[in-house]
Amino acid sequence: MTEQEFKNRTKQIALRVINLVESLPRTRSAEVIGKQLLRSGTSIGANYRAACRAKSTADLLHKLAIVEEEADESLYWMELLIDSSIVSKRKLTSLMLDVDQIVAMTVASIKTTRSRTLANPKSKI
Repeated sequence: MTEQEFKNRTKQIALRVINLVESLPRTRSAEVIGKQLLRSGTSIGANYRAACRAKSTADLLHKLAIVEEEADESLYWMELLIDSSIVSKRKLTSLMLDVDQIVAMTVASIKTTRSRTLANPKSKI
C-alpha cells in the first residue's frame, strides 16, 4: 500500500468513526465512549500524516507508535460499544476489521523500519 493509499484509508476510517459517533444514542455512556472513540479514531490518520513528515528515524518510529496506539484504543472503544449493547457487533465488524488491519500494517512498518535501522545504523530511513 502506498503512502497516499494509507492516508486515504485512515481518512475514510475517520469519516466512518464520525458517522458512527453521530448515530449513537444520546445516553451518558454512549456520549462518553463516543467522545473517546471520536478522538482516537480521527487521530489515527492525523498521526500517520505526521509520521509521513518525520524528521528522523526516531521521530518516524515514535509517530508510528502513536498511530498504533490510537488505532488499538479505537478498537477498545468499539469493543465497549458492543459489549455494553449500545451498538450491535454486526454494525461495527467491518470498521473494526479495517482498524485492526491498520494496527497490523503499522506494526509491520515499525518492525521493518527498526530492522533497516539496525542493519544500517547510518541510514536515515
